[in-house]
Amino acid sequence: MSEGFRPAIDLESLRMLVLVADLGSISAAARAEHISQPSASRRIKGLEGQLGLELIDRRSRGAELTAHGRMVTDWSRGVVDAADTLVIGARALTTRATDNVSIGASLTVAEYLVPTWLAEFRRRGDWPRVQLRVANSQEVIAALRAREIDLGFIESPHVPSDLRSLPVARDRLVLVVSPQHRLACCRRPLSAHELDKLLLASREGGSGTRETLQRAVGASMSPPAIELHSNTAVKVAVSAGEYAAVLSELTVRQELRDGRLIEVPLAGLDLTRSLHAIWRSGTRIRGSVGDFLALAAHRPHPRNRPSDQE
Repeated sequence: MSEGFRPAIDLESLRMLVLVADLGSISAAARAEHISQPSASRRIKGLEGQLGLELIDRRSRGAELTAHGRMVTDWSRGVVDAADTLVIGARALTTRATDNVSIGASLTVAEYLVPTWLAEFRRRGDWPRVQLRVANSQEVIAALRAREIDLGFIESPHVPSDLRSLPVARDRLVLVVSPQHRLACCRRPLSAHELDKLLLASREGGSGTRETLQRAVGASMSPPAIELHSNTAVKVAVSAGEYAAVLSELTVRQELRDGRLIEVPLAGLDLTRSLHAIWRSGTRIRGSVGDFLALAAHRPHPRNRPSDQE
């Protein structure tokens, strides 16, 4: 690739390819995007022309991906997900400070739940926009105590006694390795002792994922082999083949489905957890903040909010 070259790839064509792979046909993908089948076919053909690759085997029935098509689809998922996160996140960050709902969310919640909540919040009417701060669970707690945010969302299994909380989702941590790892074919559940002997890539101290794992294994758990500050970085380290990791099922669902990561069963460890909304004790959660809390907690939305909680 020559220096300064910037490939011009149409994002909607990448999105269409992912939909074809997930739904099994161009017609189903077209219906999902509310466009005609010929328009969907033109997007795929245009993408093939841009890349110089045949992505769909038109000699087969349906829409079977070629080997190149499967590889490009895997890469496309990350691009499409990143673009969606960019747009939603940017809209949240550019809100006016005088007209917003100020929330903080731990990384897993921010990446995999908040975008859906934000989209639903906007669809429900002319609500103030949401100002979002992304940090680990302990940093969200600190920001709430400092009155820098109105509402927080954390993964930590323990909510401090000076804060109020409400569960908003259930989650499970899973042990994952790359398909090349020696444990990829392991069907026998590993014990906590065996888990502790692995080369683990882990989130940083203060993250809810790290805290949940430490509580499940015990205070004697060995420090991780490598410590990283994002779920994506941990997944990249695991994909290289040497490390294992314990991550939220939310963060690895697509990689497990595609076979890019493999779940290794565990025995005798309770790695389920609740994800919580938190706010300051004595604070009346109402107005738009209460509306957002009601949405996240799957509570009834009408204006008699569950927010007159003290």
